[in-house]
Amino acid sequence: MQPIRQGVALSVLSSFLFATLYYYTTVLPPLKGTEVFAWRILLCLPVLALAIHRARGWNEISALHARLRHEPRLWLLFMLSAGLIGVQLWLFAWAPLNQKGLDVSMGYFLLPMVMVLVGRVFYAERLSRVQTIAVLVAAVGVANELWRLGSFSWATALVMFGYPPYFMLRRRLHIGSLSTLWFDMMFITPAALFILLSQDFSVMQQFSQFPRLFGLVPLLGLISSAALLAYISASRLLPLGLFGILGYVEPVLLFWVAYLFLHEAVSYQAWFTYVPIWIAVVLIAGEGAVAWVRTGNSKKETPRQQT
Repeated sequence: MQPIRQGVALSVLSSFLFATLYYYTTVLPPLKGTEVFAWRILLCLPVLALAIHRARGWNEISALHARLRHEPRLWLLFMLSAGLIGVQLWLFAWAPLNQKGLDVSMGYFLLPMVMVLVGRVFYAERLSRVQTIAVLVAAVGVANELWRLGSFSWATALVMFGYPPYFMLRRRLHIGSLSTLWFDMMFITPAALFILLSQDFSVMQQFSQFPRLFGLVPLLGLISSAALLAYISASRLLPLGLFGILGYVEPVLLFWVAYLFLHEAVSYQAWFTYVPIWIAVVLIAGEGAVAWVRTGNSKKETPRQQT
């Protein structure tokens, strides 16, 4: 049980750190969201390399490098994967600085429902009764948003419809999560370097004019790296079901960061969008928690039945 407790603590810690990172971008001006995204990519690479070293994952990465020399199609798949996740990482850094924080958090709330529907449509996974109810309840919130505004924010749509193709591609590649993340970051790195080198002011000019960046940018790397390490460690310590349930903590925190600290307004009518979607998320998370507890209990009872 000790690894489970450690995993839960690390998962919750990673959610809090990602929420902190969401707010932290607002203290980095004159850096823009795109530049914050670039720094985050570059500063996370050494930490990801350390995580791969500790997990003894370099053999798989070496094998994939060998495959790249003989399978041009694999280059296209890796580039597509990097593009899909790169857009999401950019949006995460850009949104808090451009009054889109609540829209992005809405996308993360709706993502579980979209993933349930993706499983049903593309993988013929049957919906449970609770999942069906959750989707219908979420549809009430979606309908209210469409009635209120006529459409979803593009930032919301980008999260809820942009992540599923990425997860579907990762499933098709049959590659470990650390290796996939490594190739994602390596393919994004040239774009990150281009962003920093093509600024109106060079990096040295920026840091010279705003000396506080000498402390703030490394701290960005520290927060981002700690969040990534906690997330990866939690994924290795926790059963997949429990890990997925705890993933719902992050969008809740993102919403409150945007609402309380970024001062993004939520109109009275908008609450009729949020509340049904929150109820739907609670239903799906609750069903997952019950299933995980039952699985744990059945594993405990199996040895007794055999004796």
